[in-house]
Amino acid sequence: QVQLVESGGGLVQPGGSLRLSCAASRSIRSTDTMRWYRQAPGSERELVAGIAGYGTINYVDSVKGRFTISRDNAKNAVYLQMNSLKPDDTAVYYCNLVNAYDHYWGQGTQVTVSS
Repeated sequence: QVQLVESGGGLVQPGGSLRLSCAASRSIRSTDTMRWYRQAPGSERELVAGIAGYGTINYVDSVKGRFTISRDNAKNAVYLQMNSLKPDDTAVYYCNLVNAYDHYWGQGTQVTVSS
């Protein structure tokens, strides 16, 4: 079992920034892909960004140029730097770890973008 704990969410004004962190209970391996998802009320859970063990990164089109995903395997952590936030970014953000054998989720952290 792997526990994932997200932090860094909160209330921010449009145009502001937040940095989400996800701490894993074991070392993040090169075979693990780390992803951030989000789910707004009444909507499906959406993949926001992912980073594979060897560095391949992808983003949903709506956040390209504004969000940056990174990982620090030595600290067992993955991050999501979110800049130029918009009200449409309001959602619960979830950390996800997936490899060939397992699939784990964190409990989520709320991000609210509002003036």
